[in-house]
Formats: sequence, structure tokens, C-alpha cells
Amino acid sequence: MDHKSVHDYLQSKPATFITQPFAQDTDVYKVQHKMFATLSEGKEGQVNANGELVWWLNLKCDPDEALLLRDEFPAIVPGYHMNKRLWNTVILDGSVPADKIKDMIDKSYDIVVDNLPTAQKEELAKIAGNN
Repeated sequence: MDHKSVHDYLQSKPATFITQPFAQDTDVYKVQHKMFATLSEGKEGQVNANGELVWWLNLKCDPDEALLLRDEFPAIVPGYHMNKRLWNTVILDGSVPADKIKDMIDKSYDIVVDNLPTAQKEELAKIAGNN
């Protein structure tokens, strides 16, 4: 998945909105004002096989699953500028299958939604029901 496909998939999650509190090149994806993902340009000079800049995707993750994913995929590393126990960074270099990235996005979103107060969950359910 390239960064545009990731962006589109992140935005497809119910009630998602984007902020840029850190820098203009870092999009922060939130649901009910809680962050579930960030998407930003990778380090300077980091390019994929096509010579395009590689993007980084931060996702919230179950701590045990985070470790398993890091062992399985070299392009999944501890969360860059995040709590390394609860966040992973996916380096979007084409080595992680799209279905795996979508699954990780879904889980990150669900972790955040599951931890919302009941009133916010109910509000979100109403919003999701209208989509």
C-alpha cells in the first residue's frame, strides 16, 4: 500500500478526522479526539524500489501482537516518537501486504473506540449508522 491508499483507508473509518499538531508533513488521524494513527514522510533519503519517498504509518497495537509483528516484518518497528510498547511504525516500502496493513489499521481504530467512554461510543454508533 502506498501512502495515498493508506490515507484513503484511514479516512474511511467512521467519524475520522485529521489534524496536524506536530508538523505540516504529519497527519494525525483521530476518532472522538483520540489518536489512532499518524502518517508522515519517512526520513530524508529513504526511498522505495521506484525511487519514491517512503512514508511511515504509526498505529496503536496490542503489546503482545506488536512484538509478533516486529518479528514477522522487518518494515514494522517500535513506534517512532510513540510509546514503543503500544505503538508500531509501519514503513510503507511495499514489503508489508496491503491486507495486513488494513488489518492493523482496523485494530488500531478498534482499540481506541473500545476505550472510549460509553457516551462517546453511543455518539459514534449514531454517526456510523448514518454512513
